[in-house]
Amino acid sequence: MPENTVTAPLAPMEPEDVAAAFAYIRAMQADDIDTACAVADDTGPELHRLLLDVAARVFIPITAVDDRDGEPCAHSFLAAALGRLLLELLCHGVCLGGLPGIADTITRFTENILTEDHGDVADVLRQLEAAGMKQAMDAHPTTA
Repeated sequence: MPENTVTAPLAPMEPEDVAAAFAYIRAMQADDIDTACAVADDTGPELHRLLLDVAARVFIPITAVDDRDGEPCAHSFLAAALGRLLLELLCHGVCLGGLPGIADTITRFTENILTEDHGDVADVLRQLEAAGMKQAMDAHPTTA
């Protein structure tokens, strides 16, 4: 079976890539278009890949469901929740392939799946950024 992001661990991102991606996501979540545009301009076309990297790190661990001989397991509800989220995104006419669409998808996924009762999305995004930054710093320590 070929390796994919579900069977192979994701390589850590670079610290500056984590910072840029989450700066854009947080700006979009806060409806701060000026900051989002500034981050996009500073990062360039690479931002698209960075946002997809973050999306993979947010979605894959949460949606990976153990196959128990085809029987529903404790995580089976995630497929239904993810389906509702994607339907919601399609209803809002979000282009999932563009930078705003990817950031919006990460934000909505965080709100609908990772927070209880649509809690503090910004706080969960900060926690995700901190986890990504820790992994990046562990994998790419700075040399003084």
